[in-house]
Amino acid sequence: MSEAAKPQTATQKFKEGLEDVVATTSSVCFIDGVKGRLIYRGYDILDLAEHSEFSEVAYLLWYGRLPGPREYEAFRSTFGASIELPDETVQILRLLPKQATPMEVLRTAISSLGHWDPDSGNTSFDACLRKAIRLTTRIGCIITAHQRIRGGLEPIKPKAGESVAYNFFYTLQGKEPSPDFVDALDVALILHADHELNASTFAARVTAATLSDMYSSVTSAIGALKGPLHGGANEQVMKMLQEIGDPGKVEAFIKDKLTRKEKIPGFGHRVYRTEDPRATVLRRWSEKLGKLTGEMRWYDISREVERVVRNSTKVYPNVDFYSASTYYVMGIPPEVFTPVFAISRMVGWTAHILEQWSQNRLIRPRAEYTGAIDLKWAPIEQRQ
Repeated sequence: MSEAAKPQTATQKFKEGLEDVVATTSSVCFIDGVKGRLIYRGYDILDLAEHSEFSEVAYLLWYGRLPGPREYEAFRSTFGASIELPDETVQILRLLPKQATPMEVLRTAISSLGHWDPDSGNTSFDACLRKAIRLTTRIGCIITAHQRIRGGLEPIKPKAGESVAYNFFYTLQGKEPSPDFVDALDVALILHADHELNASTFAARVTAATLSDMYSSVTSAIGALKGPLHGGANEQVMKMLQEIGDPGKVEAFIKDKLTRKEKIPGFGHRVYRTEDPRATVLRRWSEKLGKLTGEMRWYDISREVERVVRNSTKVYPNVDFYSASTYYVMGIPPEVFTPVFAISRMVGWTAHILEQWSQNRLIRPRAEYTGAIDLKWAPIEQRQ
């Protein structure tokens, strides 16, 4: 096709996967890929992970600022009061096939919550914020209720007033959780709460931009997260660690993979050009919990994998790498690693949905057309 005949469909240079293409303005989150910094509403993730609670970070992302003492007390009482699942959603979990994966179940159950939301149809900011709170506090209970049902056990009702991290362990394991486990998961939830326009967040904003409802927008995000190129990397990391089984076997295993040009799960990131700051925090937690539980093997294997990969490729670990061993030693099943990601990212998704509606314009990009043009129609009997 000549240059003159090519259809003009785009005004910007095409970039596969929209890499580094700026699609919107946002004040929710900033990633400095060169310096390895992650910023929520102006606050460095390292400071938030050290000093804040997940519920306080949720307030920050939704309201745009950290709360004062009275505001936070009132917010926490609301945050802890919306955690129990509707009976109808639990019944849906019982009806789903046993072979359904946790992410498939989560996608269906989250969508169902919209039917019984008391603010269904109310699109005011306050109503949508209440929906965001319900989604954030209930998603963990969906995951744990399904895990128990598929294991032949009855779901456990969460404790009002307790944190999302506490209730995740309590409703999963049916006992008072270790305070160290609760602290570790709370930090992990902070670290995963938002990460700018990743695939699931962009999917949520695209759906929200049509003025669809919050539950539809979040369901779109979960559908994107379900894909193995977005969610699921930490589950693959754990499978790799289990396959290796011993620190002494790491070097041969990793070098064989690299020779065959296979991707090492948990390494590399499209945005970061140095270490992912979330990996820095989770590395420390992986070691701490390994010592606490007497299960240092997974941390030791992880450190050796990191050493071999860094020496061979100069690629840094990302957030998924050390979250795998951190979650595993706390007794979280690998098949729910990605749903746990969704617990924290619910805050980011809903913050972006609210921001999208505050400055809404339909998201409708163009495509660079590469097909034929000016073909002539012929009757079917004349076609080859």
